[in-house]
Formats: sequence, C-alpha cells, structure tokens
Amino acid sequence: MDARGPKAPGGDALRDAAENLFQELQEHFQALTTTLTLRMEEMGNRIEDLQKNVNDLMAEAGIENPIKEQM
Repeated sequence: MDARGPKAPGGDALRDAAENLFQELQEHFQALTTTLTLRMEEMGNRIEDLQKNVNDLMAEAGIENPIKEQM
C-alpha cells in the first residue's frame, strides 16, 4: 500500500499536470533570472563608463578631485 493513502480517480493526471506546471514555472523563472542578471551587468558597465566620462570631464575642467579619488 502507498504511504500517501488511497489514490483518487484522476489523481495521477492531476499530479502530472501540477508537475508540468511547476517545471514550466521553474523554466520561466530561470529565464527571467538570466535576463535580469544580464541587464544588471549591462547597467553596471554603463555606470562605469559614465563615471569614467565624468572623471575625464572633471580633469579637462581642471577640477582636482575626480570622482574616482573620492570613492
């Protein structure tokens, strides 16, 4: 006898449907996580470029303490 108790009619089909739905949700979540990670990396690169450009502009303007030194 199964430790989960007696089987309900259609229980296997319902369990299979729930497992398939859970698998699809996991796949979508993984894809979303990957997309967010890539976008965060892109944003980090853009911020670094912006900091470099600001430092360059400050150096051209003759400002002694660029942002890089303040951090």
